[in-house]
Amino acid sequence: MEVVLADTLLSRCGDRAALLRALSAPLSAERAEALRLLLQRLAAGGPAAAGEAEALRRAAWEVALERCRPLLRGGEGAAAGSAERLRAARGALRHCVQLCGAPLAARLARDALAELAAGGGAAAQEAAVEALVAAAPRLEEPELLSRCAAAALALLREEGEGEAAAALVAGRLLPALGANGAALPRVWEGLLGAGGAARAGRALLALSALADALLPRGPAEPGLDARLCPRFWRLVQEGLTERDGLCRKRARYLLKRALDLSGGQRAELRCAPDEPSLFWWSAEKNEQLLQFWETYILIMETLEGNQVGALRMFESENKTLTKEGILHFLELYETKHLPNSFVFSEFVIGPLMDALSESSLYSRTPGQSIGACPPLGMKLQKFLATYLTLLPEEEKGSFLLKFIQKMTSRHWCAVPILFLSMALASVPACKVLGAEGLHALRDVLQCTMITHQILLRGAAQCYLLQTTVHLTDVEKVSFPEVSSFLLSLRPEESLRRDTLLWTELCSWLQVNDRRFRKSVTSDFGRQEASSLCQYVHSLVGEYLKIPASERENCFMPDWFEAKLVSTMILLAADMEQMKNKCSGKSNIEWIELEAFLNPLLDVLMKLGSNAYIPTLKADKSLQLLLKLLQTRWLKCSNVGDLDRCDLYLALIPELMNLCLKVNLKKMSSIRNFLSSLISASIHNLQERNSEKLKEQIRKVAGMASLAAVCEIMDGELEVHLESLPSVDALKKFISFSRFNEVLKKPSYIEEKNSSCEEKTSQGWGKIVARYVRDQWICLRFVLNSFGTLAQGCEETSVMSLSMAERSKEILQSALEALSILPSDQVSPVFDCMKVLVPKLLDSSEALCIEAFDLAWKIISSLSNTQLIFWANLKAFVQFIFDTEVLAVAASAKGQAYTKIKEVIFKLIDLSTTKTGVFNVVLSHCCQSWIFPTVDERSALTNAFLNAGNYSELITEACVFGTVFRKDQRPIQDVHAFIENLGEKCAANVVTESTNRDDHFVRICAVKFLCLLDGTNILHKTFMEDIFIKLLDKDELVSRSRTRYYANSLQHRIKNRVWQTLLVLLPKLNQNFLSGTLDRVFQAGFSNNQASVKYFIEWIVILTLHKYPQFLDKFWDCFCYDEEKLKKSICTFLSVLAHFDIILQNTSEKKPALKKALIVVLQWCFSHNFSVRLYALIALKKIWAMCRMLHVEEFEALTPVIESSLQQVENMHGTGNARRNWQRIQDHFFFATFHPVEDYSLETIFYILPRLSELAEDEWISLSRFDRFTDIPWPAAFQWCHSRTELRELKPSDWAQQDMGSHLAEADSQTEWTDVQKKIIPWKNSTPSLDLEMAFQDRAAKLGKSNSRLIVVASLIDKPTNLGGLCRTSEIFGASALVVGSLHYIQDKQFQHLSVSAEQWLPLVEVKPSQLVDYLQEKKTEGYTIIGVEQTAKSFDLTEYCFPEKSLLLLGNEHEGIPANLIHHLDVCVEIPQQGIIRSLNVHVSGALLIWEYTRQQVIKQKQQQ
Repeated sequence: MEVVLADTLLSRCGDRAALLRALSAPLSAERAEALRLLLQRLAAGGPAAAGEAEALRRAAWEVALERCRPLLRGGEGAAAGSAERLRAARGALRHCVQLCGAPLAARLARDALAELAAGGGAAAQEAAVEALVAAAPRLEEPELLSRCAAAALALLREEGEGEAAAALVAGRLLPALGANGAALPRVWEGLLGAGGAARAGRALLALSALADALLPRGPAEPGLDARLCPRFWRLVQEGLTERDGLCRKRARYLLKRALDLSGGQRAELRCAPDEPSLFWWSAEKNEQLLQFWETYILIMETLEGNQVGALRMFESENKTLTKEGILHFLELYETKHLPNSFVFSEFVIGPLMDALSESSLYSRTPGQSIGACPPLGMKLQKFLATYLTLLPEEEKGSFLLKFIQKMTSRHWCAVPILFLSMALASVPACKVLGAEGLHALRDVLQCTMITHQILLRGAAQCYLLQTTVHLTDVEKVSFPEVSSFLLSLRPEESLRRDTLLWTELCSWLQVNDRRFRKSVTSDFGRQEASSLCQYVHSLVGEYLKIPASERENCFMPDWFEAKLVSTMILLAADMEQMKNKCSGKSNIEWIELEAFLNPLLDVLMKLGSNAYIPTLKADKSLQLLLKLLQTRWLKCSNVGDLDRCDLYLALIPELMNLCLKVNLKKMSSIRNFLSSLISASIHNLQERNSEKLKEQIRKVAGMASLAAVCEIMDGELEVHLESLPSVDALKKFISFSRFNEVLKKPSYIEEKNSSCEEKTSQGWGKIVARYVRDQWICLRFVLNSFGTLAQGCEETSVMSLSMAERSKEILQSALEALSILPSDQVSPVFDCMKVLVPKLLDSSEALCIEAFDLAWKIISSLSNTQLIFWANLKAFVQFIFDTEVLAVAASAKGQAYTKIKEVIFKLIDLSTTKTGVFNVVLSHCCQSWIFPTVDERSALTNAFLNAGNYSELITEACVFGTVFRKDQRPIQDVHAFIENLGEKCAANVVTESTNRDDHFVRICAVKFLCLLDGTNILHKTFMEDIFIKLLDKDELVSRSRTRYYANSLQHRIKNRVWQTLLVLLPKLNQNFLSGTLDRVFQAGFSNNQASVKYFIEWIVILTLHKYPQFLDKFWDCFCYDEEKLKKSICTFLSVLAHFDIILQNTSEKKPALKKALIVVLQWCFSHNFSVRLYALIALKKIWAMCRMLHVEEFEALTPVIESSLQQVENMHGTGNARRNWQRIQDHFFFATFHPVEDYSLETIFYILPRLSELAEDEWISLSRFDRFTDIPWPAAFQWCHSRTELRELKPSDWAQQDMGSHLAEADSQTEWTDVQKKIIPWKNSTPSLDLEMAFQDRAAKLGKSNSRLIVVASLIDKPTNLGGLCRTSEIFGASALVVGSLHYIQDKQFQHLSVSAEQWLPLVEVKPSQLVDYLQEKKTEGYTIIGVEQTAKSFDLTEYCFPEKSLLLLGNEHEGIPANLIHHLDVCVEIPQQGIIRSLNVHVSGALLIWEYTRQQVIKQKQQQ
């Protein structure tokens, strides 16, 4: 508008020169702005007549020298001056020079240079610089150009108070000089020449200002290409490392400009051909260079000081950020060019390994299946293998040693130590570790023993052994060092003889047999023998050699030596066997083993004949024999001579096993020995009690012997040891013993000099506990073998007691034993109580309840232990849930029955925190209820009655399963990963399979239910009871939570309920279903998640398919009011979509079809879009059936129905309607799923949960059912596998919907209440052709105020941010929004955010390359250019006062405001922040400043009113 007025005025003015003079005296702010505008139009206009042109030049000369210059110097009217007037004067001066040309430019330059030379303060400097800015483009005299360039550079280098002058020079004077082709070389020489160059910050400021001239987007002048100057690149390099962030930004800007220019030109470039260059370019490698430099710049920007989170990703408290950082770092292996430097290695061993110690980082990604290796584990293996491959050979050993030592320097959790061990095992074989490395690996093994995760612990040991095999340099280690390392492995967790790992170890020993370093103490004889064999021969000899000084030693030898010798004997024997097989000498494979054992056999043969063999030698030989016989290590305590007793007794069952497998003829001698041992032990125990230590120990040894014999007779039933004559004496002795008899502590007066006995006395408490436990082991044998205690003569009071009284007395003794025995020794007491309690429940119920309570107290106290808890839990479960105990308690229905149920729920509650407890309980109960064994002496005729009496156990098992916390999931996932490795990981073979996964509880319950027979009355009653209780549980969950979220615990419980009901459904008869089907329908009315709805619909379909007579009940479901149906109608319409299956067993199909058609047609006209979709899918199915059956009654409806179906099939439009119709037709439940043919456990527990997008830990595959072998499959069980078509489906993007839940698409006919809905009443109105007038007119009608704020967003390239800014700017009344391209307005994302704001706000297109000129133009119009940027001179937003004419320049989302634009800003404003992340979204930043400007203007307006 101003331009139109100025042009009109000039066209109607006869004397333009007079007009200029009139406006310039006096020069107020308004006159100065008008004068500037007129001069601008005159300079932009065409050539005038000669006389008029001269007059205009004289007038412009006068205005410049007599009005503008004095005003800028602070002369005329300075007191009344303002920023707007000064800004207008600067613009007027520049236009005067354009009119007058070189003479005025020279005059202004000389005056300005004189003023700069004279000094005079900051104001004088600024005025002089402004004069030079106006003059520079028109200067022609070389001498003046040189002086101007020198003055500009001098101001640029000025320190101290010269910051403002330097900014002014860089922002205004240098670009002006750069526009003068003759001045540019002088400035360039002054900046980067041989003379005193400016410091980096000032030089970069100047170069950024001159970027358009020095790095032009078009062809550059010869000699002025900055890329060819080495000094330029050194300056950029220096700037990239400056402490000042703005300086680094300018250096990056210059680098980007150089890259853009080089990439566009595709030319050969090298700035210093004869010396190493910081920058070069090649046309052949154009794309690679661009990619490299872009990545470099991205890294530099990411690692900016403001990005604290990205800079310290490995130390971040945000574990997700840490994980991403580690994953990206490990991906460096893909480059195959990892840095080979000491610093990089130290980083890997230091910060990287510290970060890897967090277990939560090893979680699966959402797309991974259960049992897959987590991404971090895989990438860690590849990274370490690649890095070791790239390292020089001489550095591999030291790096690996430090890496392994780091694994011992802190307490590692089970998961990190496992994956670090896997990574080490994956390193390609190389001989780099010596003795020190082997010791470090042994230390890591000790670290793995800390964790309670036995499987993970064993797996880590396996991988560490593989690491040893792959990386050890055998020439640097000796056999003693190797054997010491191997002894650190636990055979019950990793290294066992029947594993692939043992075979791999033997193969490694064979390949490297003669290469091991000889030990300093070794003295091998024959050189032709195998070196390992030599070592083992020497080892056995040294082991059995007893020094004379130790012949009288009465202490038991340490078991360590026996373990070591036995392990190395077996390894050497297996290695020789492997060697013989390879050479074809399989017939002599055991010759070497016999040679190893000859020294041991010599000692053993002399034990019975040579009385002078030292005790220590006898002990060591027996220890070695036992270790060779055992398949697992024996746990032994250090309790004096009892250890020797244990050693002898432990050999007996091992020798028996050997005889059973090798030579049964030897069994008679063992039977005779056992008979003698029983008699001798009873004789010792019946002797008069003495306080002497030897006699006390003899009693303890006698009871231990009896306990050992009883355990042998319990375990080796095929030998029939109970027929021995001495067994009757044993039974009688135990029956009349006084239990819990405590031995008196021995007296040491006579034997105080015996150090051996003194050592024994220190563990007297353990000895007594052992003595008491052995009594209960013997009693357990008597009760299990004979059922009753022995009947004796009535000679004593003990014998005269009745059996019931005797049982009660023993039970009381058992309670006493539970209170005095250590918790790890109570299992034999539990076994005895299991026999005693059923006999006493009727007569002594209170005592039995006390036994239950005390037993539970012990088990709950052990729940935090790992090694002894499970064995005691098993004994506890066998006691409490013994068939007879349960039956007697249930028959009385007394307090004991209540107490057992209370224990059931306590165990279930314990299972939520200790995985596997419920598994033990349920497995025992299910096996004893459905497969009762002979030794379960049930008082009732059928053990299955217990299932009905304690059905809560099965009910809870069917829905059991916790939702693991995030910190628990990695452990479960890693367990599954190790298990999936199978025999590849020896820990899976060695570690006992415990089935402690929560899934196995439900698997056990389901397989138990599958075994039930519907024709068996007991089974039928039980299944009906379970069905009712599960429905009750579903209703309870529905009542407790009116709304629950997907994959919540409530959702999972309901899902498990309906899965179990589906399993039971085929076994239920018509009469029962007739009474319960209404409850199934009522469940369909609840607000259920999709997976639950599928199961309910499936049950309804199968029920109606089997019993079509229930259809009348089904039709009643459509008769409820709309309020109840709106949440469930889609469920029942889905059932009708399978109406063909429902009517398969019906002869009269037409009446049912007629009823179905009437019902469906009603819902085809529903207001709700989703309901209409479900109704149409059902209509399509039902109508196809009608056409097939040629139902004549429906001929009148044929045109309507055919037309409706054709219309929906040919649906057009850009909305979601057509897409949703196609999606629902393709959905698995309607397209592929067949309710009858797909009925299987795989569909119920795996496929349907997967297709309904239930959480992955709810999927139970058939392999897991097969893996659980405690309960077998029923004979000829057919319902296992699903059809292939269903198994291969992937989850659909359609989710089942009901009205009231989230709809697939909101329908225009739906009436909404209590919902905020924004409307735009003028949305469909036609915009005016005169947009500028239309905007003003609309603003006036709406009462909007036109502010003087311009928001410049040309640097922003994301439509979402621009749309949000457009909306914000319109709301707060900005005068215009400047964008880089008006094409953004058509973008859907822009329109979604702007909500039509672009129709009410002037939008101006200014491309980023035009911003410098646009900003200069707005400056001359009086606008203050404000940037949102953090600089040393920036103002706090809360303290800055916005001028009325403000232009807000917003930066790019990634780079902010470019360095070449920063010096054009009048002021920088920053938003105060408190957090770590130091950058806001650009839309948010802009909105904050727009609001602050608006707020200040509103306050000013109120103050003026």
